[in-house]
Amino acid sequence: MRAVLTRVSSASVTVDGETVGAIEEPGLLALVGVHREDGDADIEKMVRKIAELRVLDGEVSVTDAGAPVLLVSQFTLYGRTAKGRRPSWSDAAGGEQAEAAIAKVTAGLRERSLTVAEGRFGAMMRVASVNEGPFTLLVDTRE
Repeated sequence: MRAVLTRVSSASVTVDGETVGAIEEPGLLALVGVHREDGDADIEKMVRKIAELRVLDGEVSVTDAGAPVLLVSQFTLYGRTAKGRRPSWSDAAGGEQAEAAIAKVTAGLRERSLTVAEGRFGAMMRVASVNEGPFTLLVDTRE
């Protein structure tokens, strides 16, 4: 799994003009992509990283701060651009596998008593965020 984690003061996702997920206080925006070979160990590692990385103001985690997470599925994180002008998506998991993995990440974060807002899987989403810092990290369970 691969994620872009951004420290935000607020963030939201809208689909067809409707807000489907939002956080209105400092927390993390997590854009998460699923690799075709990801399994339960990758899911557990991603949950741990999102929950425990000390990236919020004061070097605390979302778990320490009780801060919310806005989780948005983003298969394009596995786009390969080494050849030609069109990205290849062959490393990204298929829709069914990716949707199940994202649901497990969401459930894992909620099991840690975190507030998790979500985007809508497979929809054309408009993501808005107010980045703090800016502070953005790339997390990859395969590295």
